[in-house]
Amino acid sequence: MDNTCTAATTTPPEACEATTPSTSASTSTTAFADHMTAAEFDEAFTAVMPRLRRRLLALTGNPHDADDLLQETYLRLSRRARASTLTRQQQPYAYTCAAALNLQRDLWRHPSRQERCTDRLPERGWDGGFAGREAEAVTAALLRGLSPKEAAAVILVDIEGLTHDMAGERLGAHRGTVQRNRMRGLAKIRAALAA
Repeated sequence: MDNTCTAATTTPPEACEATTPSTSASTSTTAFADHMTAAEFDEAFTAVMPRLRRRLLALTGNPHDADDLLQETYLRLSRRARASTLTRQQQPYAYTCAAALNLQRDLWRHPSRQERCTDRLPERGWDGGFAGREAEAVTAALLRGLSPKEAAAVILVDIEGLTHDMAGERLGAHRGTVQRNRMRGLAKIRAALAA
């Protein structure tokens, strides 16, 4: 723009300064006009979504994987639409299909991004110790409703994991006595929980 102003000898410098901002404003307006708004993108994606889902179902062979891929495609493209960097497409289905295939290809290339089946349970989240404290309070309340012998039998066998013989040795009682006291205590606990 400046080159054309300096090359033309008949144009005064004031005219060049006056035309420069309006030209750049029209250029930026044209650039924004070529980009989709979030509402336009949502409308276009909703229109092609059933057809795209059928295509992804044929590609993955699993409806759950197809739905996950469809969602990832929507999230990736909507992020660009909300940032006003997604240009208008003459063929929205072809564009979204290409984006979905690229996402699927990334999953195939990087197997670490895929979910893996395992027989191990995930680590439990830490709640600040609240659940443990609550369980201890409930257990203590239930044990207070038992006789001392019943409570001792339940604590040693069910909480500490000792056998009836080992609990009997600790309590100085016969195995059968520990077992009876434990059964009576557990029956009282069940009745208290049912009530």
